[in-house]
Amino acid sequence: MKFYLEEISAVFSEIKSSAEGLTTAEAESRLAQNGKNKLAEAKKDSLLKRFVAQLMDPMIIILLVAAAISGVLAVYEKEFPTDVIIILTVVIINAVLGVYQESKAEAAIEALQEMSAATTKTLRDGKIVSVKSEDLVVGDVVLLEAGDAVPADCRIFECASMKIEEAALTGESVPVGKIIDTLMGNEKNEVPLGDRKNMLYMGSIVVYGRGKAVVVATGMDTEMGKIADAIANAEEGQTPLQIKLSQLSKILTYLVIGICVFIFGFSLISDYMNGMKIGFESILNIFMIAVSLAVAAIPEGLAAVVTIVLSIGVTNMSKKNAIIRKLTAVETLGCAQIICSDKTGTLTQNKMTVVDHFGSDEKALATAMALCTDAEIDENGAVIGEPTEAALVNYANSLSLNKNALKTQFPRIGEAPFDSMRKMMSTVHDNGNGFVQYTKGAPDEILKKCVSAVIDGEIVALTDEIKAKILVDNKRMADKALRVLACAYRLYDATPESFEPADLEENLIFIGLTGMIDPVRPEVKAAIEECRSAGITPIMITGDHRDTAVAIAMELGIIDDASHAITGAQLSEMSDEEFAEKVTSIFVYARVQPEHKTRIVNAWRAKGFVTAMTGDGVNDAPSIKSADIGVGMGITGTDVTKNVADMVLADDNFATIVSAVSEGRRIYDNIRKAIQFLLGSNLSEVLSIFFATLLRFTILKPPHLLFINLVTDCFPALALGMEKPEHGIMNRKPRSTKDGIFSGGLGFDVFYQGVLVTALTLAAYFIGEFMQTGHWQFTGISLENGAEGMTMAFLTMSMCEIFHSFNMRSQRGSVFAMGFKGSHNTFLYLAMVASLILTTAVIEVPFLQNAFDFAPIGWDEYAVAMGLAFSVIPIVEIVKLFQRLASKKKN
Repeated sequence: MKFYLEEISAVFSEIKSSAEGLTTAEAESRLAQNGKNKLAEAKKDSLLKRFVAQLMDPMIIILLVAAAISGVLAVYEKEFPTDVIIILTVVIINAVLGVYQESKAEAAIEALQEMSAATTKTLRDGKIVSVKSEDLVVGDVVLLEAGDAVPADCRIFECASMKIEEAALTGESVPVGKIIDTLMGNEKNEVPLGDRKNMLYMGSIVVYGRGKAVVVATGMDTEMGKIADAIANAEEGQTPLQIKLSQLSKILTYLVIGICVFIFGFSLISDYMNGMKIGFESILNIFMIAVSLAVAAIPEGLAAVVTIVLSIGVTNMSKKNAIIRKLTAVETLGCAQIICSDKTGTLTQNKMTVVDHFGSDEKALATAMALCTDAEIDENGAVIGEPTEAALVNYANSLSLNKNALKTQFPRIGEAPFDSMRKMMSTVHDNGNGFVQYTKGAPDEILKKCVSAVIDGEIVALTDEIKAKILVDNKRMADKALRVLACAYRLYDATPESFEPADLEENLIFIGLTGMIDPVRPEVKAAIEECRSAGITPIMITGDHRDTAVAIAMELGIIDDASHAITGAQLSEMSDEEFAEKVTSIFVYARVQPEHKTRIVNAWRAKGFVTAMTGDGVNDAPSIKSADIGVGMGITGTDVTKNVADMVLADDNFATIVSAVSEGRRIYDNIRKAIQFLLGSNLSEVLSIFFATLLRFTILKPPHLLFINLVTDCFPALALGMEKPEHGIMNRKPRSTKDGIFSGGLGFDVFYQGVLVTALTLAAYFIGEFMQTGHWQFTGISLENGAEGMTMAFLTMSMCEIFHSFNMRSQRGSVFAMGFKGSHNTFLYLAMVASLILTTAVIEVPFLQNAFDFAPIGWDEYAVAMGLAFSVIPIVEIVKLFQRLASKKKN
């Protein structure tokens, strides 16, 4: 059926539905039969394909080549291919872990997408309910208003000045006005897609008005679904940090290949110069030394660790009501310097109650206010709708003026919906004798449209004296931090010819004012104080009267003087140059228009400040996109703002933004700790292999290094990612977005700590050889010569890195002080115990000992190795102490 050519009754008949919608049972049945209202997604890679992708890493390929050469060497020497088995086992375990980690990160992102999934108001069992858009079925009746995304293809049957943005489907940038009338087709009985004014299509957006429509197509049956067989979800881009790390890994890979070639060539030339025979076996051994260096130098787990820490972090943030939609927001949050926040619902509770009024006829005022709302009373007597409008309906109810009864007495026949530019809305009703229009909105805007006023039951001209008296009462309420709305009316003998705002909203008669309280959120004041200590400036933006805004801002501690507040009108009068000079001294903006928000964001950003901006309405989307961190509202926010936001607040609470900033700082700190730990560990392995090669002895072999990288590197690095926030994390200034990976002295720390662990490892080798032979010797790799030193070096390096991971809990703070403050990292302790057990097992269990070419060591040697390993903690603590003292002197 071409639904746009049919009467609505025929449409309902065809899809077996009605204006009351479907029953829940019928909707569930149709969903089970026809599937979800979703476009086809790109197929995910199979587990096998993911596993193979893990093996395609250049370093893994080098390891596989090494395993093959080791196998050839074993066959040549008629030995059991122990090295081959160890290398292949480690490679397989590493690949399996990589697939698991990738799947876990993907699952975390999918869970977040599920949490932020779009919902739609629909009629089920005759009641208005909110369901996931993907659960809509043909026959569902949906209720749409400005800011909503159209969830499926629908036929309109109720329309109040509704305009739709259809650019995604038709390319037409100008919003299209919609109607409910049946259309006439051309000679082919067709109507072009862009001209189907009684239809709504998936992918379009309601930008004005409201309406009801019945779903006629879902999922791939929609016009959007017909465009392509599969429309894949946009892939999550890498964060700046991940990009930098990918670049670093590439540089390291090329560097290592160069060093390996150098070592291979150096060893061959050295052997030749010393008169040694260059044969097949010696070439293979030299190659294995070069491979050892490659294995040592590449921090294989670095990218995976960063991704996992990010994904776990955003999952934790979602549990605290901050749903991250883009991973880049996690990094940017830690840099936030300015937070521009809406007042209503974010700084306040959005629980409105009318507590004051101005006007000679309170019942007439309450009637007008209740009728000029879209809030409704459900069958249980509860008021549902936008909080401000719900407060007005409750206000009328308190005067025995039930909204449902008023609707029956004065049925609505037309309206001009609210928008933030006009700051008002109008409804037109049949009053039995003619027609009455009620208009409510901002007092100053309503007064501009009035020519008369109701005073003591009589209609009189709106003189300057009367207007002044109204404004005095308006200020009286605003000074008490009340949100003030005005209401007016207009009478008609016949139905208005046009329901356009410009035609309706003139020659009005003023009725009165209502003042409602919206209490501040109790946790916000503490959050504002935390912002101050963290070097973050909170900015309040509101459409309310300046006096109301100032009163609330002073209560919350955003300002201490009214001179820091201006109105949107004052902002409009400022040139860009003047505003650029004054922006840093303005912290409250009242009576703003949506375009003002974008200007405020751009002014702060132009001065180099990292800026966050909250928004909920359809007109807030540009400012949210302009901000470094766009924050959408999960409760009151429209689909449009949620879709462009970097982060969505599930509870619409300002304190949640501050909590997210703290969590963002913690995540970034922990990633830097993991980077410092992994790079320092790998540097120590590289230097150990390098110096040992120059001194012509083998300190560690590829299987040893693989074990260290898998066990004593990755798991502590992940555990560091779980570290709790350091004390005072919100008492320091935001970090600069220009800071690189090695900023803040991290590069120096990686270098000296890598050198330190190298020195301890080499010392362990020499001591092990001395304790075995009674004199110093630098020998080869066989069990008879050098195995004792190799075993000591392995144990020392393994445990040194485990102990060093405790140093990494803070770049500058003392690990002992952290322990005394009760800040324990259980994951790190578990990693230490597991590593100690596994390392000891490899050394002491006979078949593992033989597989790794280790020699048995006594308790005295074990104690020496553990003592050398543990010494990394006090040595780094001493360096940290001097670094803290130097930092104090600098400050």
